[in-house]
This record gives sequence, structure tokens and C-alpha cells, in this order.
Amino acid sequence: MHFGLNMECDYIQGKTEDEAFKEVFAQVDLAETVGLDGVWLAERHFASGDRGQPSIASAPIILATAIAGRTKRLRVGTGVYVLPLNHPIRIAEEVATLDYVSQGRFALGVGRSGFTTAYEGYGYAYGESRARLQECLDILVQAWTQERFSYEGQYYQFANVCVTPKPFQKPHPPIYMAATTSESFPIAGRKGRHLFVGVRRSSIAGVKQSIDVYRQAWQDAGHPGQGDVTLRMPVYVGETRAQAMADAETSTIAYYRRLGQNLARSVGRAGTVASEDRDRMARELANISYDALLRDWVVYGTPADVTERLQQLVTELDLSGMILEMNAGGLIPNERVLNSLRLFGEEVAPHFR
Repeated sequence: MHFGLNMECDYIQGKTEDEAFKEVFAQVDLAETVGLDGVWLAERHFASGDRGQPSIASAPIILATAIAGRTKRLRVGTGVYVLPLNHPIRIAEEVATLDYVSQGRFALGVGRSGFTTAYEGYGYAYGESRARLQECLDILVQAWTQERFSYEGQYYQFANVCVTPKPFQKPHPPIYMAATTSESFPIAGRKGRHLFVGVRRSSIAGVKQSIDVYRQAWQDAGHPGQGDVTLRMPVYVGETRAQAMADAETSTIAYYRRLGQNLARSVGRAGTVASEDRDRMARELANISYDALLRDWVVYGTPADVTERLQQLVTELDLSGMILEMNAGGLIPNERVLNSLRLFGEEVAPHFR
């Protein structure tokens, strides 16, 4: 069972960017010390704080390289790298290089993002993102597994290209595909991809339905087994149940309300689909209560509480891994996040070894 730490790299407004980087590295160092299996870096652009928490996660490959250099054991991954905003050959070169720097500890989580903001800032058409993502994935695999390759797609064309270096891991680092929309889950299953799914736009019950769709598509495509599912969700541990709930309340509510606002802004934007679903979820998140979140969206409590609930989820959803959002919303002070991380590593994770 893989337990990784999700890193949106949010920081509380009023702190400096230098302080934000130091907090990220403090969490990484503790994650390695207490025995977590990995850290997973988001890719966030234009996160200045005017529409939520500011973030320093705009260059995840560079940050992952720095983390790989200061750790010995942790798997370092992207959760997720937004492929359509990056050139596939450049990605192939940088990821392969990072795979050597980390000596095979890198994993590539990819997605296209469910929001249009980054695309608008970069001047890219969000409507092209799904097709560009698939082309990028095809190109990466060919670049890493063939000495030379040619490619003729709708968006990318290459003739007799040799990408160096080839990855340290053979045939290439593991690739995880993030899915958030109803269209994404069957695609991931048909393609035989490892799946990243988050408790963000829907509750745990909704996530279970989406995982079932992924696994059915996996089986229909003739892939062996049931697929590989890693769940990302808010998890927070305190010495007492009351303290855990109190520590995380303001930040968690702000997090899900912000998701709702972002969804509302994206309704009807070019390239988005299922506007009715987005509008419905935006309205639900705008009014969601903390009690509702505690019931079916997050796992907060004492080490015993968290252990029991995660054991249920691992069994019910047949999970291969969990990516822990220890500071959903980015408003929990770093010393409390570190305490939660320590309690999880020392008192929860050992129950799954």
C-alpha cells in the first residue's frame, strides 16, 4: 500500500515565497523520516492568491528534481503534470533526466486539468486539451522506448527523432492518469493506465461509481487484472478528534468552496463539456456543510479514527495507494500540518505494512 503526500504548495497569505519553499522542504524531510512512500507535486499556474491560496507549484519538474536530490528513499511524482501546457519532447527529456537524478524514484502523474484558467493564461485552447494529452502520452512512450521515432498527429509531428537520455526505469517511469470527468474514466480504463482519482468534485460514493466505470472499461479492453487505482483525498490526524476537526475546519470549507467557485467560472467556457454537471456540482460545493464533508469527503480524526476509515476505503475501493492532502485549502499552519504528518507516519501507516 503506497502512502504519498500531496503537495499543492499553498502558503498562507502574508508569508514570503522563500518561507513557502522552506515549508515544502520541511514537509518532504519529515515525510521521508516518518516512513511515507512518496511525495506528489501539483502543477498550478497563476495562483497568486486573489482567487484562493497562493502557490509556488508552477514548475513541478524543477521542484521534483530538488526533492529527489535531498531524499534517499521517497518516490517523487507529479500529481499531476498538465501535459497539454508543455512540449512532449521537452517533457520526455526532462523526465528521463530526473529519472536518473532520482535513480528510478520518479513517477509521472499526468492530466489536462479540469479548469480553463491556466490555458487562458498561456494562450492555449482548452478545447484541444484532451486530444493533446493523448498525443503527448503516445509520444512520450515512443520517445522512451524507441531509439528513433517518427510521429504524425493532429498537433505534433516529428521525423526520425532520437530523444536522449532514455529513462533509468525500463521501459519508462510509471505513468498515472488523472480523471475527473465522466469521459475520462473509460478512456483511462481502455488505455490501460494507472488511475489517479480525487475526492474533489464528488463524494467518496461518487468516486466509487467512477472507479467502477474505469474497471469495466479496463476489462472490456482485455487488460489483465482490475487496474491500478490511487485515491487522493484530504486526510488530517490530531491527538484528539475534536482537535483534528477544529484544526482543519476553516481550511477545508474554503478549499471546497473554492473548487465550487472555479467550477462555476468554467461553466460554458470554450472546450468544457457537461456544463449541467459542472453547474450542479458548483452549486453543491458552494453550499456544502462541514458535517457533510466529514461524512463522505474527508478523513479526519485521531490515529485510530483515520486508520479504521482508511482500512474501509482500501478494501471497498480496492486501492493500490492513497495520496494524502494534509492541508486541503492551505490555511492550516505548517507546524500543525507537520504534526498531522508525524502522527500519520508513526501511528497510522504501520497498520498497512
